[in-house]
Amino acid sequence: MASTDLRASLAERAAAPAVLPALTAGGLTWRPATTDDAPALLDLRNTVAAADQEPYRESLAEVAELLGAPWRDLAADTVLGLDAAGALRAYGDVETMPGDTRRVRAFLWGGVHPDRRGEGIGREVFAWQEARARQVLAASGKDVPGRLAGFLEDDAPAAKVRLYERAGFTPRRYYSDLERDLRDLDTHPLPVVDLDGGLRLVPLDDEHDEPARLAHNDAFRDHWGSEPQTPEQWRNGRATYAPEWSFVVVDPAPDVAALLADPATDAETAAALRAGAPLVVGYHVGSRYTEDFAVRGHPFGYTDTLGVRRAYRGRKVAVALLAAGMRAYAADGMAVAALDVDTQNPSGAHGLYASLGYTKRHGSRLLTIEL
Repeated sequence: MASTDLRASLAERAAAPAVLPALTAGGLTWRPATTDDAPALLDLRNTVAAADQEPYRESLAEVAELLGAPWRDLAADTVLGLDAAGALRAYGDVETMPGDTRRVRAFLWGGVHPDRRGEGIGREVFAWQEARARQVLAASGKDVPGRLAGFLEDDAPAAKVRLYERAGFTPRRYYSDLERDLRDLDTHPLPVVDLDGGLRLVPLDDEHDEPARLAHNDAFRDHWGSEPQTPEQWRNGRATYAPEWSFVVVDPAPDVAALLADPATDAETAAALRAGAPLVVGYHVGSRYTEDFAVRGHPFGYTDTLGVRRAYRGRKVAVALLAAGMRAYAADGMAVAALDVDTQNPSGAHGLYASLGYTKRHGSRLLTIEL
């Protein structure tokens, strides 16, 4: 990957246009999205997903959360294209996250109804998204590296791939969608882990929610593309959250002095330790994506996030958490366990998942322009 020349400011590197490109193709009428557009946007997004044979569908609650996130500027960062009858036929969205500190990311999401493809609408929406993303990065006030980013399924339509390629986006990371059958636990049982040093596995309840966020930010500090999550980011996106499938591992008697003396301990964790807050050392966040059951062909439990603090790696914390999640899925009648993993994950996650019987079902990739 080409290095980013940081001698120029991000505002300069972003090369943001003063005016966004016009949207004229297809004779559509364009306006920003509002939270009231969630039902129409859900219908369009799921129609696009079905036409492109994407392995997921969304619920109204998920789209409502996407539009209603407290940091979103829908008026500036979204466009909807409506036909003469007022039906939604295309959309574009640029999403950034408030917690980005090491690298500011702007994600591009969009789609065109399959009945309106081939009219140049997608090219214009994509040009608008890229231009708006550059404006967002330039205006961020964070003089760090920047990234324009978009995701594609490995079997995405060729027209979508060409949009990214023509704009100069390059594949940067590859992800595997993994599954583990839970209908064979009698013959392929899950491991039983005895955690050492007094570590305890307990449900992820309200008491441990904020400590789990701090554990997440520590666990993913060395993961490519990851940025810290603010409290509002961590609490948002709970439409699919399944508390009955979510767990944490807690150290009830951490060596506070040693952790405070360790330069790798982040400031938020240090403050929590001084305040006597629980120390979550690992966490498993499970989600129930009911809309996807029919697409996959069976009910499944999904591991949305799994992480272990770096100081506690090598103590089978991840195995204990993942096994607990899978047992909870099976107890609720789920046929398989599923998750998504970066193929170059630095924590050795691929080996862990393979050892527990996970196999690849699907793949996707992240394409970026680095600034």
